[in-house]
Amino acid sequence: MTTVFPAWDLPSVPVAGTGARFPVRHVYCVGRNYAEHAKEMGGDAAREPPFFFTKPADAVLPVVAPEVGSMAYPLATKNLHHEIELVVAIGGRGVNLPPERALEIVFGYAVGLDMTRRDLQNDMREKKRPWDIGKSFAEAAPIGRIHPVAAVGHPATGLIWLDVNGARRQQGDLADMIWDVAHTLHFLSQYYELLPGDLVYSGTPSGVGAVAAGDRLEGGIDRLGTLSIVIAPPRS
Repeated sequence: MTTVFPAWDLPSVPVAGTGARFPVRHVYCVGRNYAEHAKEMGGDAAREPPFFFTKPADAVLPVVAPEVGSMAYPLATKNLHHEIELVVAIGGRGVNLPPERALEIVFGYAVGLDMTRRDLQNDMREKKRPWDIGKSFAEAAPIGRIHPVAAVGHPATGLIWLDVNGARRQQGDLADMIWDVAHTLHFLSQYYELLPGDLVYSGTPSGVGAVAAGDRLEGGIDRLGTLSIVIAPPRS
């Protein structure tokens, strides 16, 4: 195929225990999937159906521990927030999946960060406009190695945490999710055809907050290792 300018590299994430990489097709994210986070964002903890937003594949920033990744402070914001999350890597096709079969399409799991330009998100929300601009930008989805289901199973419990400059900011348990992975995929597959290469960021516990250039973020999930990044100065 001839292209009018050089094509970019396909976004991909390393797979733990192999030399292979997981090609990224699309990134889906779940909003307010932990009760305490829902409260801190001004919502309630009612068990309503989840809602979703998306990021482009080029938002993915792979970081392989023990390396420390670098994320440039994004443009147009003064309030960049961290959100530590369990990421679900999709390895099969799914449409209108019943919860009892939804996990069949999961390839593996990883630690991820849903980085958010909170001021832009809030401004758009107040104006009743789409708030993609707060969530969708370069390097907005740092992610560690993907651990195949064959190696780690389907994590349903376990500590999820994030430190900023060595101080604990977020801490919870995967069991605290309002909707577990199976039910999240059940709902998501009613809106989208899930396909191999999709990533699903499954929501964050309470404690989200702002970070600045020079800050170091380190987070982890039991059995899935850690993810570390440093916030670099904005690109000029």
